Amino acid sequence: MPGSTGPVALVTGAARGIGAATVAALVAAGWRVVATDVCADDPRLGYALGTRAELDAVAAAAPEAARSVVADVRDPAALRAAVEVALAAFGRLDAAIGCAGVLAGGTETWDADQSAWDAQLEVNLTGMWHLARAALPAILASGGDADDDAPRGRFVAVSSAAGTTGLPRLSAYAASKHGVIGLVRSLAAELAPHGVTANVVCPGSTRTPILDASAAVYGLDDAETFRTHHLLDRLVEPAEVAALVAYLCSDAAAAITGAVLPVDAGMTAHGG
Repeated sequence: MPGSTGPVALVTGAARGIGAATVAALVAAGWRVVATDVCADDPRLGYALGTRAELDAVAAAAPEAARSVVADVRDPAALRAAVEVALAAFGRLDAAIGCAGVLAGGTETWDADQSAWDAQLEVNLTGMWHLARAALPAILASGGDADDDAPRGRFVAVSSAAGTTGLPRLSAYAASKHGVIGLVRSLAAELAPHGVTANVVCPGSTRTPILDASAAVYGLDDAETFRTHHLLDRLVEPAEVAALVAYLCSDAAAAITGAVLPVDAGMTAHGG
């Protein structure tokens, strides 16, 4: 039965958007997945986060291959518990994919709200570190060898085009996403002796709820306006980002590590 065997991944921020698309892409590629999300709103942010119903629906789409676990990336114990679910349900862990992210802004850096700054650094950057701390020991213990069909180990972080450029009125978001790149490049150096890869994917303006929040920062009525920042004059779809994440988790990507790869419809080439 599809999904009853195969390597195992843990995906954060999986209730919707890029995280949900990543779960679907991995399952389609033969992975088994533990999908996690906080499933609760944060009063420091001006928009609703993913819900338990959305997260459960992501897992229900592949009942033999996926499990849903409510876990806040700000809580190391919750992520360790999610890893334990993966080990109990599927017997191993081969990849960790960090898709959890939040955005807030609207003012110049010197007038930024402390609580909004804290929320973004806690989730986007420290949450990625918590994922690494929780998942990598299990990934290293699961290993992989010449007689094993599973990859030797993968860590993939979703940053942003904001991780490679500066954006007005989004300094905390950009700082946190820049930090993800430094974190993962360091992980790549540390994991290389173990045959485990670590890479970063940087989406441009992607059709997700967080893009609507970004539109609100700039007083835009429609997030579709962000397409003008892309050479291809369109938004990125979550499945397009997920396709690169799934590729980086595959055996075909075994020689790629420490890379920062855009899926941004030409946003950073455009300078937008």
